[in-house]
Amino acid sequence: MPITEFSSIVTSGEQGGLQMQCASRQFQLLLDEPTSLGGKDSAMNPVEALLGTLGACKGIVAKSVARMHRIKLNDIRIEVKGELDTDGFTGKNKQAKIGFSKITTHFFIQADNSEEEIAAFIAFIERTCPVFDTIKNPPICETSYSLEKSTEDIAI
Repeated sequence: MPITEFSSIVTSGEQGGLQMQCASRQFQLLLDEPTSLGGKDSAMNPVEALLGTLGACKGIVAKSVARMHRIKLNDIRIEVKGELDTDGFTGKNKQAKIGFSKITTHFFIQADNSEEEIAAFIAFIERTCPVFDTIKNPPICETSYSLEKSTEDIAI
């Protein structure tokens, strides 16, 4: 299968403050920060969304391949937790890691299979989840910018 490009456009949210609006295809997602971090607590913050995205990706992989692996999956719930020292990104501690220092995933699976079959199934999910692979094996990241004049700065 060829390489497929996915994209998201992120803009300032309508409520102002720290809120951001993310758009991909015809879908939109709002992100904000809790009041303790300067936001209005109107939505998940980006690191919470990352954890949710990781869990959702693992769940989608599980549901997509369960039948192929002869897993009789009745239900799945995934709890993803991340440890983050907020002193890192706020600059209070220059030695602290800025992002997550630890991410843990716990699967709650209802299936009519043996422990060995479920363990092999989970190992397969961990090997083939694109979001998990992106976190474990970071891609090449490039950043660019354009300086745009606001409409208020343009003389007519």
